[in-house]
Amino acid sequence: MGTTLNPHAEAGEGAKHGSNGSSGSSNGSNGSNGSPANIQDLPTEKANELTRGLDTRSAVEIARIINQEDQKVAAAVKKAIPEIAQVIDMVAHSLREGGRLIYIGAGSSGRLAALDACEIPAYFSTSPQTVQYIMAGGPKALASPVEVNEDSEELGKRDIARRRPSRKDVVIGLSASGRTPYVVAAVSYARTLGAKTACITCNPNTPLGQAAETAIVAEVGPEVISGSTRLKAATAQKMITNMVTTGAMTRLGYVYENLMVNVHMHNSKLIERGIGILMRACGVERDKAVEVIKSAGRSVPVALVMLKAGVDKPEAVRRLARAEGNVRRAIEDSVMQI
Repeated sequence: MGTTLNPHAEAGEGAKHGSNGSSGSSNGSNGSNGSPANIQDLPTEKANELTRGLDTRSAVEIARIINQEDQKVAAAVKKAIPEIAQVIDMVAHSLREGGRLIYIGAGSSGRLAALDACEIPAYFSTSPQTVQYIMAGGPKALASPVEVNEDSEELGKRDIARRRPSRKDVVIGLSASGRTPYVVAAVSYARTLGAKTACITCNPNTPLGQAAETAIVAEVGPEVISGSTRLKAATAQKMITNMVTTGAMTRLGYVYENLMVNVHMHNSKLIERGIGILMRACGVERDKAVEVIKSAGRSVPVALVMLKAGVDKPEAVRRLARAEGNVRRAIEDSVMQI
């Protein structure tokens, strides 16, 4: 099958809509919200003057150039910390109230959303329903490009509607360009249903930024390879999703000090991790840690509360239930507030 060139298609995301979020072409002028009307005018699409002649460089030179550009990512993310913090608390509050975090994205951005959603149950023992992802083109698009779906506002609305987002939920749209029609439409629709909304993008003044209540913008600038937003933009988005979910889980009390205490010991590696956590947190020897973990039903949070608070298993379980899983507050036997 041949390929039809689309002057408005986003490299890696296939977006093609104007500054107001609707599909269509543009005359090249800026939209009413200040967003560049042409994809080529976006900072993430511009040519990087510092990487010209990349194809003539040696392997070590290419690696150094990419590494040098990557150093700009953390600085860009740092500037967005106030908005990231808002979203951390937004997500923590939602999950505490029984809501969900639902990511939605396309292309590289969608794959990063899927990665974060899939890792949370393993690291924090949450239900797979707690943090979810929606990928333009469905799960098959994780491995094989299905870029045409990214241009469809209708599919974006349909896919988010199937999850029935409510006032309890948080919907976060990811798009490096900030103008992918599928994502913009999904976030806009979720907001009309009362869901809390946020976005993660790498360009300022975008349709997605206007569609969401809170816009996290990491301005990483031109890519090493022009328009290849799987590079700096994707790195920034990964850093931000890490911060959002790790921050939310920490705020919920699934981390004690800096230890990942809400881990389920399903294999030998995780058993050893659980034992090590108890030894470090409580200052006990290995034999004591193993003994208490066994008596706690192989639950690290229960064992930790038992040792720290000096209580038996039923009391530790009661405290954790009262504190809604927050280990520190269970130890202190206080009620969590976010």
